[in-house]
Amino acid sequence: MARLLIAASGTGGHLFPALAVAERLPHWDIHWLGTRERMDGRMVPKRYPLHWVAMGGLQGGCLERLRRLIQLPLAVRAVERLLHQQHRTVVFTTGGYIAAPAILAARLAGLPVLLHESNAVAGRVTRLLGGCCSGVALGWNSTRLGRPPKRTWTTGTPVRSMFYRPVPLPEWAPRGPGPLLVVMGGSQGARGLNRMVRQQARPWLEEGCRLVHLCGRNDPEMGSLRHPAYVERPFTDEMAGLLQHGDLVISRAGAGSISELAASRCPAVLVPYPHAADQHQEANAAAVAASGAAVIVHENPDGAPLDRAIRRLLGPRLSMGTPAPDPLVAMVAAMGRLARNDAAADVAKVLETLHQN
Repeated sequence: MARLLIAASGTGGHLFPALAVAERLPHWDIHWLGTRERMDGRMVPKRYPLHWVAMGGLQGGCLERLRRLIQLPLAVRAVERLLHQQHRTVVFTTGGYIAAPAILAARLAGLPVLLHESNAVAGRVTRLLGGCCSGVALGWNSTRLGRPPKRTWTTGTPVRSMFYRPVPLPEWAPRGPGPLLVVMGGSQGARGLNRMVRQQARPWLEEGCRLVHLCGRNDPEMGSLRHPAYVERPFTDEMAGLLQHGDLVISRAGAGSISELAASRCPAVLVPYPHAADQHQEANAAAVAASGAAVIVHENPDGAPLDRAIRRLLGPRLSMGTPAPDPLVAMVAAMGRLARNDAAADVAKVLETLHQN
């Protein structure tokens, strides 16, 4: 029997694609490797046995980085013991710092390991350890890798099945005739993006827009804006319903979010996180904008460029000024062309092949 260990932790960009792949392997015995105090602790135990490992990224000062480097061999040994105790036969990871001990432990245990890299710019772990894997699945065919892995597959980024079936608009979302604008900063929120939206949102609301604002769990300004057509939440599990019924999204440019937008055919204003490692969100946003599915607005203190973009894109649906062609129609079609509807199934097939071989 196939016994899979999935190492995916931290943000939705790592967690949700891994969950999408797991959905495609219903007859496999799946265990999960995560870290404490992250999203995985809230979402994974409902579905799979969750094991913890102490591991963090290399951000921070010299002492913090040294502590993390010391932590790595201990984490590798802990994962290797887990692989033997649970009789795992294959390992899958979606990157991030938890991928390092998972990949190294799998190689020490002689097990096949598949890494999925979702971003247009490969992450640090992919560049350093991709060559140690049995293969790397890519979200973008243009992604450049460091040390070449044994094999690569361009699969796209897996998206959960809920995005591919009709889902109603959540009951708590504002109703009315105006266009629905959805703001999402990612599973961790985005203070700079939230501030830009709140500075500019009231005129949009007064002119007929409905707005759902997913502001994250650590937003100190939550509750500062109130309007009958404005709903604010830290997070939701009903994202598929929002995106399927949304006219436009304001979003960070994580690869997971972009894949969900593509699956939902929802056009976007992308605001790349300015401090993302290797500026990978800039590269992701540029690839989507080049296809015509999104426009890019960079984070700035006053939010005026964001207001101009929203007025240009939603203006025809809000009757802002003289009638004009609706730019969202072409953006919807372009976003649909980006969708890789078989990504989760394709990654699952690769895992099945690695297990059989």
